[in-house]
Amino acid sequence: MMNKNYIFFLFFLIIICVCSCNSKQNPKPKGYFRIDFPQKTYQKYKSKNFSFNYPKYSYLYNDDKNPNWYYIFTPQNKATIYITYKKIDKNSPLDTLIESSHEFVYKHTIKADAITETKYFNDSLRVFGILYDIKGNTASSLQFFVTDSTKHFLRGSLYFECSPNKDSLAPVIDFFREDIVKLMETFSWE
Repeated sequence: MMNKNYIFFLFFLIIICVCSCNSKQNPKPKGYFRIDFPQKTYQKYKSKNFSFNYPKYSYLYNDDKNPNWYYIFTPQNKATIYITYKKIDKNSPLDTLIESSHEFVYKHTIKADAITETKYFNDSLRVFGILYDIKGNTASSLQFFVTDSTKHFLRGSLYFECSPNKDSLAPVIDFFREDIVKLMETFSWE
């Protein structure tokens, strides 16, 4: 014969099992980190060939092996704007430099949803260029070039130290787009 305590325990266990199975559990939605942006302030960089303003919250430095390669690094967002300067000459004619820049941008068409070009002209300073907005999960979302069309050519691109994710990176890309526009607007040849 079964013990009364055993029957009561078994009955209590069945009631708990029946009652506990009614609630549905939903997985937590994917979340993203909150991104705090610094206040927009700029400083001037001047080389022997050009000058421009860049953010104070970034570090600008040259490549040790190639003095015509520059990096504007923002550690807070792990973002780098890579810049390359070239003199226009018979070995590097303007049309070849522009076509090369165009090819770098359009290599992203495999992953890009859209690519838009914004032309920039400043006749008084002889600065002409294009800013490329590359939408989608691409390695580089912003690229640009500026030239005086006779002697100088400068090309730049923005990269992050993370896997591309257009949804989570969108506010950061918009933030850095303003910095690149400022760079182009304050750009001048020396």
